[in-house]
Amino acid sequence: MSFKNLSMAAIAVVALSAPAFAESVISVSDPFARVSTKMAKSGAAFMVISNTGDEADQLVSVSSDVAKKVELHTHEDDGNGVMKMMHVKDGFTIPAGGKHELARGADHVMFMGLTRSLAHGDVVTLTLSFEKAGDVILNVPVDLERKAGHEMQHKHGKMKVEN
Repeated sequence: MSFKNLSMAAIAVVALSAPAFAESVISVSDPFARVSTKMAKSGAAFMVISNTGDEADQLVSVSSDVAKKVELHTHEDDGNGVMKMMHVKDGFTIPAGGKHELARGADHVMFMGLTRSLAHGDVVTLTLSFEKAGDVILNVPVDLERKAGHEMQHKHGKMKVEN
């Protein structure tokens, strides 16, 4: 076998086996979405994102056809008794061997300008885009009956949304 043929065979073996090494290390558990009322113009999605890999990954964006605008959001206290909900432009880090929870009253996916109403039992398609793992497409059930496990206490007064 010539050097050229041997080189081409080696390249082919590596190229064909690459997908086996590119297995995603990101997984999502317990996703759900909700709206506050039947006629709401906004909603949110929550879940636990796990990373079983050796390197951190970054959730950089989200998308869905259920809303005109879909963003990663968090809540912050402005120090004056007002909780601000704000877009997190850099996204969320999913640590190596760890997880990041998107929960009510904390980090979450925000749907703004809903294109349709969301009822209990509906399913929302959501794409999570990661820096390393690429896109993860989820079918997220709408659950309007779930009790908040980590719901923020609204004792700080009003909440305002910043974009």
